[in-house]
Amino acid sequence: MRRVKEVKVGSCVLGSGRIYIQSMLNKRSDDIEGSVQQAMELEKAGCEIVRAAIPDMEAVKLIPAIKEKIGIPLVADIHFDYRLALAAADAGIDKIRINPGNIGDMDRVKQVADSCKSRGIPIRIGVNSGSLEKSILEKYGAPTAEALVESALYHVSLLERFDFDNIVISIKSSNVKTMLDSYRLAAQKCNYPLHLGVTEAGTERMGIIKSAAGIGSLLCDGIGETIRVSLTDEPVKEIYAAKDILKAIGMGRGVEIVSCPTCGRTRIDLVKAAKMVEDAVKDIDKDIKVAVMGCVVNGPGEAREADIGIAGGDRCAVLFKKDGSSRKIAEDDIVPELLKEIEKM
Repeated sequence: MRRVKEVKVGSCVLGSGRIYIQSMLNKRSDDIEGSVQQAMELEKAGCEIVRAAIPDMEAVKLIPAIKEKIGIPLVADIHFDYRLALAAADAGIDKIRINPGNIGDMDRVKQVADSCKSRGIPIRIGVNSGSLEKSILEKYGAPTAEALVESALYHVSLLERFDFDNIVISIKSSNVKTMLDSYRLAAQKCNYPLHLGVTEAGTERMGIIKSAAGIGSLLCDGIGETIRVSLTDEPVKEIYAAKDILKAIGMGRGVEIVSCPTCGRTRIDLVKAAKMVEDAVKDIDKDIKVAVMGCVVNGPGEAREADIGIAGGDRCAVLFKKDGSSRKIAEDDIVPELLKEIEKM
């Protein structure tokens, strides 16, 4: 098992064994009201760390406005301008995302490192395929895993020169295989917490598939402390996708649904029922497994590990529980009856 240096981001302790779900605001940085509202929606959906782009000094106003309304840590996403990092630190940010090698001479790096160190603010170094230094790209000829990790550790070394080690690393690629190889190599070479993600993953369907393959594989290897499912869509969808990935590999919290793909024996509209159940339980914070099965063949037998479930009949269903009890219900009553029983659990 990888030994990870603990890094505190607000109330979140990276390296403590818990996996934290992260997302990023996509409202315009000058839309303070919209950004605050979106941050609140993300927190309600289950986001545990939220990031906001700070492209200019005007955007620094987002920090106190958002922090006043949410209870989760806020991260400032900063590129190139070290003054924005200093301003964000002064404004009370919980973490800064910046690459030290991109902000100028060593005096600027030292100013940022000293400011963050005095306030206990961690710095996340974020490297991706499109941000490699020219010399490293020439050395490897392409944004390989080795190139990405070398770049990340170069940025780390700049902070370590000034006795700063409150560091988180992300090494993302839009290519899942490259992303996997990069994080696995980084995990061997350092003990800093790793923030996982497939960058530019795409729209909802393909973005979730690529993220599940990349993030899920690494988490199963014991690699990763925070995760973000990057989607070209509403950020709240990233949160639900991240929660589903965690549940799929046995690391999640909340209701897990198992359902059969249906076949010619099915006599109820199981596809509709499964989608309705999924939507109804998505915000229920209970660690239980719910089975939605099409018939008695794939019913209580194959779903025996479920805490509660239904097995379809002829325009009806059998509602069964792990304790062995069961009862017959009408097809139209599947969702309300399941919810009623889940409420009692």
